[in-house]
Amino acid sequence: MRNWRFTAVVIILVVLLDFYIFQAVKTVSQGASARWRTIIFNGYWALTIISLLLFALLPMLSDPYWHRVRTYVFATILGFFFAKLLAALFFLIDDIRRLIQWASGKLFFPNTEGENISEDGISRSVFLSWLGLGMGGALFSSLVYGFGNKYSYKIRRLSLAFDNLPPAFKGLKIIQLSDIHSGSLADQQAVAHGVDLVLAEKADLILFTGDLVNDTAVEMEPYKEIFSRLKAPMGVFSTLGNHDYGDYIWWETPELKKANLDRLKKLQTDMGWRLLMNEHVALEKDGQHIALIGIENWSAKARFPKHGRLNEAYAGAEKYPFKILMSHDPSHWDAQVRPHFPDIDLALAGHTHGMQFGVEIPGLKWSPVQYVYKQWAGLYEEGRQKLYVNRGFGFIGYPGRVGILPEITVIQLT
Repeated sequence: MRNWRFTAVVIILVVLLDFYIFQAVKTVSQGASARWRTIIFNGYWALTIISLLLFALLPMLSDPYWHRVRTYVFATILGFFFAKLLAALFFLIDDIRRLIQWASGKLFFPNTEGENISEDGISRSVFLSWLGLGMGGALFSSLVYGFGNKYSYKIRRLSLAFDNLPPAFKGLKIIQLSDIHSGSLADQQAVAHGVDLVLAEKADLILFTGDLVNDTAVEMEPYKEIFSRLKAPMGVFSTLGNHDYGDYIWWETPELKKANLDRLKKLQTDMGWRLLMNEHVALEKDGQHIALIGIENWSAKARFPKHGRLNEAYAGAEKYPFKILMSHDPSHWDAQVRPHFPDIDLALAGHTHGMQFGVEIPGLKWSPVQYVYKQWAGLYEEGRQKLYVNRGFGFIGYPGRVGILPEITVIQLT
């Protein structure tokens, strides 16, 4: 019953929004013939009714067989809604303009009839109406276009210099992967191509910084063989992300939830990965050593878990001249790493996905996620410490990428 009440409230709000937007549709179609105006109006309301019906029917597509369809339908409906919200913002600006103009006329020309206001009142701005509809349409089109980018893996290369790096590790090539989210993946061939890109780099070390699944270990089974191919001379190491704990679905008993996490841990072992659970290992080359520290998910954001115990993982690593930390959530860096562990040289994180939506062009790097996370994609430096935030290999929620492509990070230490 609660779900249907929620659905009914959402439908009412969307219908009110649609009536508001429809006023702008009428404005921009004033010059059209009566026949075309009928087509435009009927088409507008037909799209609205179809999207509302699909939204109401979504709970009926709960069977796993319909999972992929449900994901795309929901993403399309949500994209349509956000496009309308963006358009409505421009219409609201126009209505505020009209209100100010009307109030000014009443205040400064109280006895003037018909000179400042037409018989139909202050007309809407055709320019702002077109601009709002155009911006909304552009947003919706970009979200639909983004469906085709979810497997467009981008290799990002960077060279990082550290004065305290032992000479034997000069030129060490590290590949970082993050946020595979196997429960969202649907194209094994495309994913295998991504793994081929990783292997072609012939890295010394491969590091995965969490969120292997969306909710359950079984999601990884179709991709276990593919990711088992990942090999590197110094090993493949991993940590846990917030989604790996199964916190976002209901479990009949705590024992079942724990069994799922145990299965996820074993699965990584079976793939040949070394899962670091609040611990560190020493990496050796030509008799010299550096420390690799891996902790469970730890976030400065209240809604995410704090399973990580960096004090425990760090203990004993003091003796190594250079330290790399794998920690899924980038908010950990400012909250705990930098203030309390100033000798951790390089931290690697993921989690944000760059929100899978944004702009990255020379001179401009923007995504809505930057208003939540200070460090959200790419390299950040404070003093001698560095943090790199991977944009994610997979996706979740929105089955696509706009501007922020899935990432394979290649880091060379110098």
